[in-house]
Amino acid sequence: MSWKDKLIIALDVSNADRALDIVDRLGDYAGVFKVGFELFVSAGPSVVERIRNKGKKVFLDLKFHDIPNTVSKAAVAATRLGVYMFNAHTSGGLEMMVRCREAVDEVCLKEKLVKPKIVGVTVLTSLENGILKNELCIQHGVRAHVKHLALLALKAGLDGVVASPHEIGMIKQNCGREFLVVTPGIRPSWVPPDDQKRTATPKDALREGADYIVMGRGIVKQDDPVKALELISLEILTA
Repeated sequence: MSWKDKLIIALDVSNADRALDIVDRLGDYAGVFKVGFELFVSAGPSVVERIRNKGKKVFLDLKFHDIPNTVSKAAVAATRLGVYMFNAHTSGGLEMMVRCREAVDEVCLKEKLVKPKIVGVTVLTSLENGILKNELCIQHGVRAHVKHLALLALKAGLDGVVASPHEIGMIKQNCGREFLVVTPGIRPSWVPPDDQKRTATPKDALREGADYIVMGRGIVKQDDPVKALELISLEILTA
């Protein structure tokens, strides 16, 4: 798999026209585009279909986290949208993840749909040990918590997890090389981390074994996104 197949560009914008313009301009560099809360709430589910009509895949990043019945129904709705991948919070528990995966398996079999990849969100890249301990009352550190949640996702039958680049090697070691790791918090060397605390460059994330790297502001917010991607490609090709 080439690095372009591993790149997911985050469409962190507020309207469909802007998002589709980014897809048109950057489509030669990536086959997967992430639709998150801002775009989905602003533009609605139709933006997914419009991106797919351009021949691109969609990672629906809505981080489902609710009771099992609600999440399983949302998972079915996402599957019917034709998304390539979607995610759910592992902290919703084992039953929630299992019900989610079973509902997707059932609707795909019944309606002859292509099964999307389901990945579990572990610990957000904006969190660190102090926040886990002092605000969330989780006494063990980030790495231990990520490991626990990744193993829970594996037990539930999910395809992989979303985790920071700092935990890639540990997840692969404990969950197997085929267990997908999708890594946000990816920043080119010239871009500041902003509100994300556990970050890495694209080169370092791929070297650690990331299956997909998610990049948004480091590309989309640049004056020349195409030039930014060309510079990133030079970094990645040395990985």
